[in-house]
Amino acid sequence: MFKKELKKIDLVKDLSLKTGYSQNYSKKIVDDLIDIFIQNIKSGNLNLKNIGSFKLINKKERVGRNPKTKEEFIITSRISLSFTTSKKIINALNKTI
Repeated sequence: MFKKELKKIDLVKDLSLKTGYSQNYSKKIVDDLIDIFIQNIKSGNLNLKNIGSFKLINKKERVGRNPKTKEEFIITSRISLSFTTSKKIINALNKTI
């Protein structure tokens, strides 16, 4: 499971191996968990104790530039997502280094 890029199917397979559930059932669990995260983030900030917190950020419209051609264009306003890791995870990562 220690891959540089982790895909959803990798989560499904690992969950299936650890729990003994079928891959279809594990996929449903992962999909439902993602849906719960999305619904909670839409309603406001999502704080997962001992994991971290997700926060919605409203970015305003601004002027962007192509670095090669110096051509200017408008970057539209949008909603972005910020994730802040909990201190518990940061401390655990620092101990392994």
